Amino acid sequence: MHSPAPAVSISQAKRPIALAVRGLAKRFDRPAVDALDLTVYGGEFYVLVGPNGAGKTTTLRMVAGLLRPDSGSITIDGIDALADPVAAKQITAWLSDEPMIYDKLTPFEYLEFVAGLWRIEAQPAEARARELIGWLGLEPHAHERCEGFSRGMRQKVALAGALVHDPKLIILDEPLTGLDAGSARLVKNVLLERVRAGGTVIMTTHILEVAERMADRIGVIASGRLIAEGTLDELHRKTGKTAASLEDTFLTLVAEPAVQPAAAE
Repeated sequence: MHSPAPAVSISQAKRPIALAVRGLAKRFDRPAVDALDLTVYGGEFYVLVGPNGAGKTTTLRMVAGLLRPDSGSITIDGIDALADPVAAKQITAWLSDEPMIYDKLTPFEYLEFVAGLWRIEAQPAEARARELIGWLGLEPHAHERCEGFSRGMRQKVALAGALVHDPKLIILDEPLTGLDAGSARLVKNVLLERVRAGGTVIMTTHILEVAERMADRIGVIASGRLIAEGTLDELHRKTGKTAASLEDTFLTLVAEPAVQPAAAE
């Protein structure tokens, strides 16, 4: 059974759809994502939260084109991502919780390399690399090899690489895991700036405070299904916990018997 379609506000109806997921399903030894429907609007910061094994990572990996769904559709900015994955990937960025970079390159060299993969000309690629290095506070280490970098610095380099081609949709799976407070704040500021500039972010996190502070809308996923969605106030009203924290509301939502047990992610 498909997830119930949430009500669409007038303001949302006027906004372009950046990501439309319909009837998305993926099964391993049991269903990981179960007929999931999800809509993210252009210029929106959308955060997926859910218990361990709820299907969050599997969902984002399918959206990013790293995993083929068993059924369903994925449309990114009007592009059928399953029929034309190359075109979809050209306007998206993917960042996992484990930064994947080339240790023997410096941040500047890495960004030039990634820009080359996107066929960006040398001069604009260099300018873009310098912009991102400055934006992420990497100037003191721009010409040092990445092999000695901390996790936080590696994550910042990976994020810079994901943004080189100026993607419309940024897909992030637990991007703040293991970051110190300073690095986490910097990454959050960069993402919020991207949204203010008209980009779209969909992100998973286990840090509910991050969702509470950053998200325009929050989707709660359990057993591979979207069980609730909306602004923080809308989620509070759904559970009748208008004065509660997101943590209290989240625990109320995922405790419903209909969503147990959670599927493996």
